[in-house]
Amino acid sequence: MITGLTLKNSIISGANNLSNRRAKVDELNVFPVPDGDTGTNMGMTIGAARTELLNLPDDCTVEKAAQVTASAMLRGARGNSGVISSLLFRGFSKALQGKKQPMQRTLCKRWKKALRAHIRP
Repeated sequence: MITGLTLKNSIISGANNLSNRRAKVDELNVFPVPDGDTGTNMGMTIGAARTELLNLPDDCTVEKAAQVTASAMLRGARGNSGVISSLLFRGFSKALQGKKQPMQRTLCKRWKKALRAHIRP
């Protein structure tokens, strides 16, 4: 099962990883438009979630961790890539409503559902 703490720590780790590789992602310069600041914008967007997740109690549910992430990313979204990333997490959060500790398979299905919703709005 995936706990709220596991999801919380995974998102924080991902945010740290993106922050550490921001320049490399900026060099890719492809998503969604080639303007050279994709890594910066995505890093600032997920960084907003990291800040709020660090204050979330370790006994939080998966639903709460996803909700806090989506909300923080939407409010902290920077650039096109940040807005798009925040919308993906919004879909992920909605798909996890009512889930306290889903199985890994369920979590993967919910992420795929969020991706499909974003690709075909």
